[in-house]
Amino acid sequence: MPSHAIPTACLALADGTIFYGKGFGAVGETVAELVFNTAMTGYQEIMTDPSYASQIVTFTFPHIGNTGVTAEDDETTEPVAAGMVVKWDPTEPSNWRATADLQTWMKSKGRIGIGGLDTRRLTRAIRQQGAPHVALAFDPEGKFDIEALVAKARAWKGLVGLDLAKDVSCTQSYRWDEMRWAWPEGYTKREGAGLRVVAIDYGAKRNILRCLASAGCEVTVLPATATAEDVLALNPEGVFLSNGPGDPAATGEYAVPMIQGVLKADLPVFGICLGHQMLALALGAKTVKMGHGHHGANHPVKEVGTGKVEITSMNHGFTVDAQTLPAGVVETHVSLFDGTNCGIALAGKPVFSVQHHPEASPGPQDSFYLFERFAEAMRARRAA
Repeated sequence: MPSHAIPTACLALADGTIFYGKGFGAVGETVAELVFNTAMTGYQEIMTDPSYASQIVTFTFPHIGNTGVTAEDDETTEPVAAGMVVKWDPTEPSNWRATADLQTWMKSKGRIGIGGLDTRRLTRAIRQQGAPHVALAFDPEGKFDIEALVAKARAWKGLVGLDLAKDVSCTQSYRWDEMRWAWPEGYTKREGAGLRVVAIDYGAKRNILRCLASAGCEVTVLPATATAEDVLALNPEGVFLSNGPGDPAATGEYAVPMIQGVLKADLPVFGICLGHQMLALALGAKTVKMGHGHHGANHPVKEVGTGKVEITSMNHGFTVDAQTLPAGVVETHVSLFDGTNCGIALAGKPVFSVQHHPEASPGPQDSFYLFERFAEAMRARRAA
């Protein structure tokens, strides 16, 4: 901050490191895990992605706010990420789709932001030491109890063992028929009968549901706690397992029995992100916490069978331990950044999942074939 300016926001790390900056958005405090995201666009989609529950996002791209905000880009009704850290103060919007500016949106949604930080230094610290527990505070008068903020960061228990899917999931079932955005119509509705898909909502992004609809699916969304009986009662032709936040082992306490029951029905199953981890757990593998996770839109992933490399979008702090995959479960995708698992399939069955987000268009269409593969599996089962 300039020497003449009074810091109005403070980021306190559990190790005692303090960053001062200029606050924006909502006044108050929040405690969460701090991660960084390397995407150059999509800050609104990131803030409204349920997978970011209990996390504050440091954006490595400095010009956050330049496209404003629009309700069309929300991945869920309200922001889920606890706050944001940026290099420069959010810029004024310069985009024909913008309906509001980022600072106003953050304030109206009760989310805290801090600008003016050395995000490169902060990102290096996260990479070297792992995602820290932090307390973020915004006070227009610049009055902070530093000792108390550090103590709150240290006292926070973190994401390990924490089931957050229940917090971000829908509470009752609903139907989805909106398809992907296309010029010039925008969002359109899928019409007529389709492939009957039950999507389990562990924190589902809207664009995933749009991709399913665009692939010809008639989607019914069920809460995270749905049982196998709930799913099968809808007579689905396929089951989708969505993305979501938290520790997969904790969510697996109730999700794994449901998935195992669905697998016995011999239905096509497709999972993304947390859904990928849930499927792996149901098949007998294990998950582990990563140091700083994968968060960005430039992650190269190799499809093992073909050698094809996809540029993917990722957001996860836990990963499937490939060394624990049981016999009959094949590793289909791997990260070219660190070799971690990014996809599995059940040998001889139309059951598969990926760690990355094929709906997020980072490539931009490198991974959409996964939705088509899921749809084709259902069509083949219907024909048989």
